[in-house]
Amino acid sequence: MGSSERTVVWFRRDLRIDDNPALAAAARDGSVLPVFIWCPAEEGRFYPGRCSRWWLKESLAHLGRSLEALGCPLVLIRAEEGTLAALLRCVDSIGATRVVYNHLYDPISLVRDDKIKNELLGLGISMQSFNGDLLYEPWEVYDESGHAFTTFNMYWEKCMGLPIEISPSLAPWRLVPVPGIENLHSSSVDNLGLESSKDEESSNALLSRAWSPGWRNAEKTLEDFVCHGLLDYSKDSMKVVGTTTSLLSPYFHYGEVSVRKVYQLLRMQQIKWENEGKSEGGDSVNLFLRSIGLREYSRYMCFNFPFTHERSLLGNLKHYPWRVDEDRFKSWRQGMTGYPLVDAGMRELWATGWTHNRIRVIVSSFAVKFLLIPWTWGMKYFWDVLLDADIESDILGWQYISGSLPDGHELGRLDNPEVQGQKYDPDGEYVRNWIPELARMPAEWIHHPWDAPSSILEVAGVELGFNYPMPIVELHTARDCLDDAISTMWQLDTAEKLAELDGEVVEDNLSHIKSFDIPKVILKELPPSALQCDQKVPIADGRNHELQPKELNGANKQTTCVDVIRDSKMEDTRSVANSPISRKRSGSGNAFDVQSCSSSVEVHSQNHHPGGPFIGSSRYILQKAERSCAGKAEDDDNADSGTSMSRPSKRPS
Repeated sequence: MGSSERTVVWFRRDLRIDDNPALAAAARDGSVLPVFIWCPAEEGRFYPGRCSRWWLKESLAHLGRSLEALGCPLVLIRAEEGTLAALLRCVDSIGATRVVYNHLYDPISLVRDDKIKNELLGLGISMQSFNGDLLYEPWEVYDESGHAFTTFNMYWEKCMGLPIEISPSLAPWRLVPVPGIENLHSSSVDNLGLESSKDEESSNALLSRAWSPGWRNAEKTLEDFVCHGLLDYSKDSMKVVGTTTSLLSPYFHYGEVSVRKVYQLLRMQQIKWENEGKSEGGDSVNLFLRSIGLREYSRYMCFNFPFTHERSLLGNLKHYPWRVDEDRFKSWRQGMTGYPLVDAGMRELWATGWTHNRIRVIVSSFAVKFLLIPWTWGMKYFWDVLLDADIESDILGWQYISGSLPDGHELGRLDNPEVQGQKYDPDGEYVRNWIPELARMPAEWIHHPWDAPSSILEVAGVELGFNYPMPIVELHTARDCLDDAISTMWQLDTAEKLAELDGEVVEDNLSHIKSFDIPKVILKELPPSALQCDQKVPIADGRNHELQPKELNGANKQTTCVDVIRDSKMEDTRSVANSPISRKRSGSGNAFDVQSCSSSVEVHSQNHHPGGPFIGSSRYILQKAERSCAGKAEDDDNADSGTSMSRPSKRPS
């Protein structure tokens, strides 16, 4: 391409200058128009929460100053009419010949990006997309049989055996603005509406005391962690008091730090420590790389199993009798469950938008195992309040904790919050910090005040049931309820499978009935014409059992690379849209709302649908920071999180 190329650089969650493949490609080939488009209506029920929107606002301001210094201002657009219309307006205003962007993998973005790409290609506008978010694209990693992995360890082992391009793209030192940029009206960052009220502005002022968004600040945070925190990471990362983690997760979510750059720095530091004989450094690097791998895996899962934002990967859990109890859900959100470590974590989360990953594991496990709250409710609440909210990581974490994944927590696992408190907060410092009612409780009793002598409670000023609640459910009751729920699930699952067998029960059938329903995804070979850098967009076609290759017109072509095969019928479980916390932003008929099955593959047996396994009208896009959810981003949860009460579930024989 020549220097006459006019390119729109469509920024999304890649708000950085360094190692930004889309920006680098545009800068090499001519003049550029950097643009960020905010369209609240398209976010649907995954409209970002207050803390996340504050971070976005600050990061955009930081990026805008950086681009201005390079000679090209960032155009900000609040698009009431939709992202597509806003992009078309940009293209027309400057006579652009190309639009470039970096890939996203969440369900909403996949649907939107495919629609926009088709529309612009149809108008003769060149579209080019890049990998600016991952070490490995989701369509690059499959097993020897061509199946998608459904367990993290096997996925990451495969990744570590693949070649990787770790040299980041050089940041442009100068940008040439496109002629006609003055024809475009650019909103100020304040007028985008990312802070919706004066109350939000005052609350957000507190966030700026602890955090500094922006890609330059992300690099400083990374360097500080590598120099001062990484060496002891394997030893300290489970401590819930103090700064024991990288604090990079919000930067990862908005793409302010490059995962390739992080990987490269870690590997170089590992080599240095090996030469110095610091073996603990190698353990820390491997543990942190594993957290990077979990973030990669979250995108991989969303790509291959795009229904996972609203139902479990394991099909059996469609029968799980979740307890739809808004009062218990409210007590959990407000940190009023009567279990101090859980309550401290939830209060910190609400106050700051942040909590340690170990605490996220503990509070989410309590919600789904003690209270039997639907995991989709917890996932949505985390999305609404977390500073580093990341939908793919959120999905993976909650599915993992709830037992919805083949390698997740066992369905019957029930962790004791009292024992976890003694393990992760032995002195009670964390609990005292966030529960002032218990500030004078001795460490011996602080994690189980209901057992404390009345004299201790009186001296500490604690009146159980008055200024601090009694446990919302006792441990043995929670154990019995969990066992009953699992038993009910297996009974319903078995009954459905027996009904599908039409009474023909043989030993092979029985073994199938007792197994978990794990979907399979098969990779198809890409034709030579497919561009390897472009995003693959698998689609479901109702005409037959396979996902059909889709080829787009225009200079850039992309091809479907996935088949979905399912042995049993999977139906929608209760959608997140029905949870009380999602109603405030549920839009009516918005094309980008991910309502039940809107971006998922619903598979039926041939007996139920003669036209094939997919509902005929279903044309579903298939695509999946460190630590935006319960246990699956920065710190892995393979280590036992306290005493786990797990006994054989009541499963049909």
